[in-house]
Amino acid sequence: MSDNINQLLKECFGFAEFREGQQPVIENLLAGRSAAAVFPTGGGKSLCYQLPALAFAGLTLVVSPLIALMKDQIDALAARGIAARRLDSTLSVDDYRRVMDDVRAGRLKLLYVAPERFNNERFREQMKRIRISLFAVDEAHCISEWGHNFRPDYLKLGAFARQFRAERILALTATATPPVLQDMCRVFEIDKACATCTGFYRSNLTLLLTPVTASDRDHELISRLHERPVGPTIVYVTLQKTAMAVADKLNAEGFSSKAYHAGLKPDVRETVQDWFLESDCGVVVATIAFGMGVDKPNIRYVYHYNLPKSLENYSQEIGRAGRDAEPATCEVLSCSDDLTVLENFVLGDTPTRDSADRFVKEIFSQDADFDVSYFDLARKSDIRILVIRTLMTYLELEGYLEGGTPFYSGYQFKPLMSSAEILEKFDGEYRDFLRRMLAQSRKKKTWVYIDVDAAAGKLQQPRNRLVAALDDLGNQQMLDLKVTGVRNRYRRLRQPESYDALVDHLYDQGLQRERRELERLEQVIRLVDLRECQVAHLCHHFGKPLGHDCGHCSSCLNPPMPGLGKRASTSVTNDVAERIRKAQAELEYQLPDRVQLVRFLCGLSSPAISKARLQSDPRFGSLEELPFQAVLDAIP
Repeated sequence: MSDNINQLLKECFGFAEFREGQQPVIENLLAGRSAAAVFPTGGGKSLCYQLPALAFAGLTLVVSPLIALMKDQIDALAARGIAARRLDSTLSVDDYRRVMDDVRAGRLKLLYVAPERFNNERFREQMKRIRISLFAVDEAHCISEWGHNFRPDYLKLGAFARQFRAERILALTATATPPVLQDMCRVFEIDKACATCTGFYRSNLTLLLTPVTASDRDHELISRLHERPVGPTIVYVTLQKTAMAVADKLNAEGFSSKAYHAGLKPDVRETVQDWFLESDCGVVVATIAFGMGVDKPNIRYVYHYNLPKSLENYSQEIGRAGRDAEPATCEVLSCSDDLTVLENFVLGDTPTRDSADRFVKEIFSQDADFDVSYFDLARKSDIRILVIRTLMTYLELEGYLEGGTPFYSGYQFKPLMSSAEILEKFDGEYRDFLRRMLAQSRKKKTWVYIDVDAAAGKLQQPRNRLVAALDDLGNQQMLDLKVTGVRNRYRRLRQPESYDALVDHLYDQGLQRERRELERLEQVIRLVDLRECQVAHLCHHFGKPLGHDCGHCSSCLNPPMPGLGKRASTSVTNDVAERIRKAQAELEYQLPDRVQLVRFLCGLSSPAISKARLQSDPRFGSLEELPFQAVLDAIP
């Protein structure tokens, strides 16, 4: 490795040497090869693209799923004098413009974006003109259906990287089993010899699994917090309301505690995160929305108040402890009652066959070239948007559809100068084109609206020329431009030979996903019930066997250990059955399908429930402690 890279490592990042696995990954990138890195959480993945970015002439484009991760890393880079910015939904129009000005001028070394950013046609057009030396994809396990967090948007990132002529790709994750790593290498065209996996094991983490009942869980958590030395702590829970309730209980006990979940406003979440980063004794009670990319090295404790939903989630969450290499404790307060809620989340996501049928009929009733709103599709079929994205991806992968460039259906702008002043700055054919384009707009109060498709037809000009012109006027601060309503273009390549067979196939795909998710939950149960070294078991799960007992997990420290235990009674009583029948009769118009009613009673939101505005109904979630199937079986 060149002396220059070692010098950058020391001068820019303050490290005298590389951590395990970092050097081979960076060497591959410097040699022009794409690479994959599977390091444990806190294992130094980010350095694998941040350091090479300083050596490359072009831009390093980092795809990251969470704003919190982007913000934290960019703040750390700024403190080191490294030019890095992010594009996300929280930026104002002016901030977005300044970031893109810096990109075009070559003033940035790293630009962080979410995978959804590639739905923005303006962004994609601009990136085609930029030299991208490195296309880095964090949480790259999301490309794989075998992974625990499959996201259809990730499947297209490899194609985008090639479209942008990215010179090399880096795929990173902390949680890839061998089949997932194989998928990562396939999608991003990475030679398996360029994949580096350092394994799960971290000797400074003590992993404890403590069976509890629901009634004594609060007491057990509070006792732990009192007994152990004070230190920054994360308590993970499943539900947003649990986060609020547990945080309140801890504050009443004298702890400095705050709740964090996706239902809080962005500025509140940011305030909580900043508070925790600065605290030496703070306790954050959070759903899994918290933690990704939070670079706080001295987290001493991670408690799972509720069971994690998979071993992959568990490994990510405990990986946030002890990044300073000092001892840290991670304890699961394992309660069998948690299984019902976790199973219900899985079962509630699976589309019914009727929903799959409505989805297929809607898609294949379109013209050969068509565009759709995922939001509209979700409402019409009562399938959640993430599942809609997945089904559309299936249809692409199986040759029914070809995805095109997503676009915004609505363009609006606020003139920052008069039309005459704008036109004075141009001449010739382009000036005439702008004049005719602006004449197609209409003003409504402050904002001016333009139907780009209709205007393109009238002017007999390509749509992308109008979009590029509006974008150009916005970049030159002649207009304050806003876009709304993402629509996704598709071309139908073939009709299904049998509509019923395709519906059955998509419905079966949903059932297969359901089985995979339930199997991941079973893997958690097996870990809790295990009498052998749990750390060795986890290492084997992630494809890097430890080869010996760890000596610092529950099984090694206190054998024999009790298992998870039996769940509390989950049968439907006569009284509950009567409440179900009454709700069915009263909600027959809004929720005609039995599964829709079960989702409502178990507190699982869906497009149909949102459309009917039933989340505020007191019956919503009233049976969340009962198994989904038990409630379904009780409906006539």
